[in-house]
Amino acid sequence: MSRRTLVAATASTLLLATILVANPATASAQPITAEAAKAELKGTVDPDIIDAMKRDFGISADAAYDRLAASKVASDIESIASVDFFGAYGGTWIAKDGTQTVVAVTDSALADDVEALGATAKIVDKTLVELQDVQAQLDKVDSPDGVHSYYADVKTNAVTITASNQKVADKLVRKAKVDAADTRYQHSAEQPKPLYDIRGGDAYYMGGRCSVGFAVTHSGGSGMVTAGHCGTRGTAVQGYNRVDLGRFEGSVFPGSDYAWVSANSNWTSVAKVNGYGQADLSVSDRTEAATGASVCRSGSTTGLHCGTIGPKNQTVNYPQGTVRGMTRTNVCAEPGDSGGSWLSGSSAQGVTSGGSGNCSSGGTTYFFPLTPIFNAYPGLTLKTGGTQPPEGCDRSEEQFTNSLTGTGDENLEPNGTYYESGAGAQVGCLVGPSGTDFDLYLRKWNGSSWTTVARSESADSTEEINYNGTAGRYVWRVYAYSGSGTYQFGLTRP
Repeated sequence: MSRRTLVAATASTLLLATILVANPATASAQPITAEAAKAELKGTVDPDIIDAMKRDFGISADAAYDRLAASKVASDIESIASVDFFGAYGGTWIAKDGTQTVVAVTDSALADDVEALGATAKIVDKTLVELQDVQAQLDKVDSPDGVHSYYADVKTNAVTITASNQKVADKLVRKAKVDAADTRYQHSAEQPKPLYDIRGGDAYYMGGRCSVGFAVTHSGGSGMVTAGHCGTRGTAVQGYNRVDLGRFEGSVFPGSDYAWVSANSNWTSVAKVNGYGQADLSVSDRTEAATGASVCRSGSTTGLHCGTIGPKNQTVNYPQGTVRGMTRTNVCAEPGDSGGSWLSGSSAQGVTSGGSGNCSSGGTTYFFPLTPIFNAYPGLTLKTGGTQPPEGCDRSEEQFTNSLTGTGDENLEPNGTYYESGAGAQVGCLVGPSGTDFDLYLRKWNGSSWTTVARSESADSTEEINYNGTAGRYVWRVYAYSGSGTYQFGLTRP
């Protein structure tokens, strides 16, 4: 490919650069078509998701793919519209039919531009930023009892307050000193309840006590994998806090030693393992570690202990029967640690089965590996937090971590929005995963649109821009020319 070099446009050359060089956001950030999105999704979406959509929406499999494709299209349109229509942008959503994207703008002259993106334009009175400002005012005061939630509602172009009655909603509006015309009351009799995390290594109860292996997701929500000897199918489960968690949906023991538990709506899966005295441990993937690799085990009786992986595919004879396919370790464990997590680095390895000895004198412990568990339950997905970000940008005053899913994907930084800045040097640093080609752009608001004022487009995964500009509104764009993964973005403002 023809590679590009760092170019920073000065005020005197900005207009010429805009004419001669295609704006990268405009040139490359076109929304994916519904047909292309649908083609990408087929063969990659879990069939359980399609089945659940067919069941819950009462639609065909083809219509389910249409809805999923519409979601991808809407995401693309939203990222483009929020920047290109900034100053008039009121929000993006998918219409009730599940396939049509709507973009709200305050300027009717932009309607044709919205439709050129493949969306339906809706002319509204307030921008999304103005709605968010109203919400921010509500955030500054304590909500009266009976107010359950509030949010910037792009569909109604107002801040919706859900509450048990109109009176308490009005009380919040007066307390925050916002214009009542900018808000909308919605009755809600149900008080929201906190959710509990499903975290590896935590205790759970089912008549006895075992430990969570790893959090998973499935078409019905959250859950976990654990040891099969901890419970049979249908066994009720309580979490570490004795709150009802769910039940065993599948369990195999002896022969193998694995199970999975579905969770109710009180619980949500997180990509973490209890570090017991240390910070929670992150789960990035389930790449199997080699014999001799370091490994750590987390369990609710003895906490976190580490050692090395020994021989694999062992057959172990318990009094209750024989279990095959186990991995031997020199890590200790005790009763109650059963089912718990095994990690090599951030890679999930398996769930605790059994062993001999204890954590006072040492011993041998076996875990059942994850691969056969997920093969047995193909509808389950390990909850992961992605790969660790690359190191870099250490000199930047502010650092942000995000990820790009593949060629053509892009993000706005910092954290998806712009910032106001004084005159001086805008310094941006980008470090992507090895082998990728991520590019960096700096854009400035000129009063009616965003203009790229600097860019760094080397052929590798690191970029840096140092742009000395006037005061104004700036936003950074990170673009995947090729590759995918987690990146670090560093920013130093004047």
